[in-house]
Amino acid sequence: MVFPTVVVKLADWLLYQLLANSCYRAARKMRTYGFLFRNPSAKAPQHPHFFPTIAKFNNLEKARESQTLVCDIHGALLNPHSFFPFFMLVAFEGGSIFRALLLLLSFPILWVLDYELKLRAMIFITFCGLKKKDMETVGRAVLPKFFLENLNLKAYEVFSSAGSRVVFTSVPRVMVEAFLKEYLGVGNVIGTELHGVGGYFTGLLSGSGLVVKHRALKEFFGEKKPEIGLGTSSLHDHLFISLCKEAYVVSSEGGANSASSTTLMSRDRYPKPLVFHDGRLAFLPTPLATLSMFLWLPLGLFLALLRLFVGIFLPYKLAILVGSLSGVNIRIKNPNPNPNTNPNSKGVLYVCSHRTLLDPVFLSTSLGKPLTAVTYSLSKMSEFMAPIRTVRLTRDRKQDGETMQRLLKEGDLVVCPEGTTCREPYLLRFSSLFAELTDEIVPVAINTKVTMFYGTTASGLKCLDPIFFLMNPNPSYYVHILGKVPREMTCAGGKSSFEVANYIQRQLADALGFECTNLTRRDKYMMLAGNEGVVQEKKRMKP
Repeated sequence: MVFPTVVVKLADWLLYQLLANSCYRAARKMRTYGFLFRNPSAKAPQHPHFFPTIAKFNNLEKARESQTLVCDIHGALLNPHSFFPFFMLVAFEGGSIFRALLLLLSFPILWVLDYELKLRAMIFITFCGLKKKDMETVGRAVLPKFFLENLNLKAYEVFSSAGSRVVFTSVPRVMVEAFLKEYLGVGNVIGTELHGVGGYFTGLLSGSGLVVKHRALKEFFGEKKPEIGLGTSSLHDHLFISLCKEAYVVSSEGGANSASSTTLMSRDRYPKPLVFHDGRLAFLPTPLATLSMFLWLPLGLFLALLRLFVGIFLPYKLAILVGSLSGVNIRIKNPNPNPNTNPNSKGVLYVCSHRTLLDPVFLSTSLGKPLTAVTYSLSKMSEFMAPIRTVRLTRDRKQDGETMQRLLKEGDLVVCPEGTTCREPYLLRFSSLFAELTDEIVPVAINTKVTMFYGTTASGLKCLDPIFFLMNPNPSYYVHILGKVPREMTCAGGKSSFEVANYIQRQLADALGFECTNLTRRDKYMMLAGNEGVVQEKKRMKP
């Protein structure tokens, strides 16, 4: 008789917890917020502020350098919205498109759950079976871009004034630690720990469970009180920051104005320049944006294949026309440069900034003539689909120089001396090898714009790069063909190859409004993929 009684009580508890409570929460949310799937915290009634807002914070400059500040990244440092998009980034970039779809389908259920159950459910769906190595890559190479774009400027000004910073958060520590330490200079990050087996996450929490901020603060500091506390207007955060000597609230009052461009941090204010980042998604995957992406995918794949067909098989002028009708925005400036080629030289060397693998293709289409492109690591699939001739280089300077000299005698040649692509408005250091080959050099400033998918990757499948770029609804390509480099600015005019490379780099940067850097291909791959980006050479070195 004991077992049936236990079963009845368990069923009664489940019905109450999962149905009664959830239906009550759903009805209350619908009544308060309507049927819009927006972040409830942005519309929820605000509790009275027991602490002053950050507008009243007095920055005493050097006096603050010896003080310690504590806060949470969610709600305080980031502009107030759900953490769902960041879980979606981990699910899509670290997991797979199917994991991302599962997380999206669970959103209606997540929406009616309370904060703790919602967080546990998102953690399980996102991390169950996920490789720890993949999460490390996403945390280092993908998430920082989106964190920076949603960083609250006013909160960061308070945050950066303190000499020592400690972040307490209930979101998984592995999602935020790399960003907080690398970009914001945080000393310690106390977040929810995840359970793992071998090299995989189980989707469950460690024995300590979700971090309760005020308890974690007491355990970390003991009897000592941190000088500054930064939190939101929620009662939980009031309890958290009440343990500090000073406490300030990041207010979300003002509705849309609180997330306006005046409170978001502009690129020039970033604590550290964002030069490299990885991942396919070019947008913050909110529920509505993610749903739009999944609805677009079938049509996007069809358009990508159509655009590939157009680029491969149609004549240049017709390819531009049909490509434009399919949604590809092509802007060409100075398509007839007339480089006045030296009669002793058979080919012109076009030196391009590097944005995607399609750069030589769009340049060839813009000029209306066939070109040869030299590459370092092009996949077999990309070589097969390329409508122009491609030749692989070996990274042996002498051998590559001889190859390019031979190709120049056969016709016009395209080279991207950065050696790899860069998404942001920066130019990487130019290799000087091209400057030693000829004085018939024409710089080409190339830029791209996407709204849904990036057409480059450091850790993913490179053979899919052109497909992803062409899957965008309205991808843009800007091709500005500059004038031929004056003879006196070439090696034939007495300049060293390094001087020529630096001169052309500055020319292209000025034309694009970009910034020159000394960063290289190796720097990019070490940061984004944890290797030097020379996989094949490493394999040959193995016994």
